[in-house]
Amino acid sequence: MTRRVLVVTHTGRPDAVLAQEQVLRELRAAGVEPVTEGPGVDPTTLEAAIVLGGDGTVLRAAELTRGGSAPLLGVNLGHVGFLAEAEREDLAEAVRRLVAGDYAVEQRRTLDVQVLPAEGGPTIRDWALNEATIEKADRQRMIEVVLEVDGRPLSTFGCDGVVLSTPTGSTAHAFSAGGPVVWPDVHALLAVPLSAHALFARPLVVGPRSVLAVEIRAPQSDPAVLTCDGRRMTPLAAGSRIEVRSSPTPVRLARLSTAPFTARLVHRFNLPVEGWRGRPDRVPGADRGPEDPAVDPTPAEG
Repeated sequence: MTRRVLVVTHTGRPDAVLAQEQVLRELRAAGVEPVTEGPGVDPTTLEAAIVLGGDGTVLRAAELTRGGSAPLLGVNLGHVGFLAEAEREDLAEAVRRLVAGDYAVEQRRTLDVQVLPAEGGPTIRDWALNEATIEKADRQRMIEVVLEVDGRPLSTFGCDGVVLSTPTGSTAHAFSAGGPVVWPDVHALLAVPLSAHALFARPLVVGPRSVLAVEIRAPQSDPAVLTCDGRRMTPLAAGSRIEVRSSPTPVRLARLSTAPFTARLVHRFNLPVEGWRGRPDRVPGADRGPEDPAVDPTPAEG
């Protein structure tokens, strides 16, 4: 059976284009057929995907591979690169380990997103790995929303928008809006209001079986727009309803390191930890940074 690996590249970065050329050569030399993104890519035929860019490129790769089981191996050529697993200088080793199956697979929760249009048309369905964001369409106006949890209204307020996020997205848009950092193994959903004019409009963390809903109040509100992972946009008229719940379909990330999320957080945000006198020998993986090439003892899935 032919082994096929998708290569997704941020083509706006010259260093990413050069990295792609290197990856294509090394995959072919290893007897693996590289597949570049384009129409007709069948995610069910892919063994894995290697992503050359930042978090936005990883989100594009997740979109391209949805419907298959290919894990994504991110090589950071962007800024923060929270979803990436390797750096540019580690590219050759990352490709070698991907070809050898020398990696573990981490499953990240996603969101199922439904829009019930104001005019009563068919339900619009989408999904997100990071977040579904409802924002005002007019920069000079606010939108009026009702926030609902599990079929019960919680609060009504004017705002610039609301971010509905997974734990993975807690370090993305939700984080910049003042939401909490949620460890990726926590089964939860987040709702983070954006610049809300209300006495009670705090970030919320709810359980994995909860359903979050936002209604654009009619006729009080101006139009809004729904954006999923910063990539797919849906206009929202006053009276529209957006429902978000945990999806049964995860995104699979290839991991080369056993470093815990705390170490990744410190590394990616360059957090100050000088003076720590803890015992890393008592915390598995805590003495290794995210760039450490140690092999996770968990075998690669699929």
